[in-house]
Amino acid sequence: CSRFFLFKTKRNGLSFLLSNTRALWKNWWVRGLFTLAMITFFFFIIYLGPMVLMMIVLCVQIKCFHEIIMIGYSVYHSYDLPWFRTLSWYFLLCVNYFFYGETVTDYFFTLVQREEPLRILSKYHRFISFALYLTGFCMFVLSLVKKHYRLQFYMFGWTHVTLLIVVTQSHLIIHNLFEGMIWFIVPISCVICNDIMAYMFGFFFGRTPLIKLSPKKTWEGFIGGFFATIVFGIVLSYFMSGYRYFVCPVEFNNDSNSFQVDCQPPELFQLQEYTLPSVLESVTGWTTVHLYPFQIHSVALSSFASIMGPFGGFFASGFKRAFKIKDFANTIPGHGGIMDRFDCQYLMATFVNVYIASFIRGPNPSKVIQQLLALRPDQQLHIFNSLKAHLVEKGLLPALEGAAA
Repeated sequence: CSRFFLFKTKRNGLSFLLSNTRALWKNWWVRGLFTLAMITFFFFIIYLGPMVLMMIVLCVQIKCFHEIIMIGYSVYHSYDLPWFRTLSWYFLLCVNYFFYGETVTDYFFTLVQREEPLRILSKYHRFISFALYLTGFCMFVLSLVKKHYRLQFYMFGWTHVTLLIVVTQSHLIIHNLFEGMIWFIVPISCVICNDIMAYMFGFFFGRTPLIKLSPKKTWEGFIGGFFATIVFGIVLSYFMSGYRYFVCPVEFNNDSNSFQVDCQPPELFQLQEYTLPSVLESVTGWTTVHLYPFQIHSVALSSFASIMGPFGGFFASGFKRAFKIKDFANTIPGHGGIMDRFDCQYLMATFVNVYIASFIRGPNPSKVIQQLLALRPDQQLHIFNSLKAHLVEKGLLPALEGAAA
């Protein structure tokens, strides 16, 4: 009660301070203050490390799922559908068990193989996941009521689409985080920057409406946000690429029995010299520049955050208009619900994951070795002989033996 009273007192104090301010500027100040608070919190959880970031992603996922499911429940609650919310949360549990189990098995294979209970769960993980889902499926069939068949199937589809949009995307965010915190921080920061700068440019210079789904969005804000985000992405990437804490993947250290973020930075995060095109050379007077290769990739990330990211917001606007609601919830004053703030992030998470798989990630020797060590001795020996024959045929093995001698 004391926390609620304190929060209510702060809200009343803020309302008093802004009582004589025009409605337009009042909203601007409220959004601005709480934006600064959220950015401060974002920096704080980055400081706490990748494992805390993963927990925050899980909490945000659960809250977003809750907001969407509650919209469906508020629309159809008068029909008293049996087990709707219970089954919705059960399916959320099943899907999270499947995705997080896959992630742990994939990235922490050594830890899983060392602990017998984890090894058994890992071996039968997909079967257990399917059995859990099948239980929920049977529960849904048993809950069908004759007069509500169509409505119950609507809500069954509602739950599964929500799982697809929310849980799958948060799973991809965590995958991006395991590749290195820079793949998590830069894309999210670009979306945040674009959201802020598009709002600022639109607030001060906006005249031309952009899309009917969001009447307040303007072309001036869209274009201004695009260029500001490109510059922001390049600058932020330059700063973060120089720190191993941000660029190294999250790995489990068997010696210390802990998670670590330490490695020899790959070429992607090492300064390279680039020759400028003649047009830029004539403007800047420079013939070459030193950049991190990741900064070039950041242009693609920033461009997607500025051009395609807002369509996640437009999609959410259309969804809210369909149900005649202003926001998903009122969790954050001036911003709505958590889903209102993360609607653009989910598209970004998918793009980053696809981008890494298509243009960045190569074969991972450590994962190959982990899988080899899990094989039977005769299988390991067969692979060793095959690899030895291949290296001899390529002429690499004698060279290696000569170097060892």
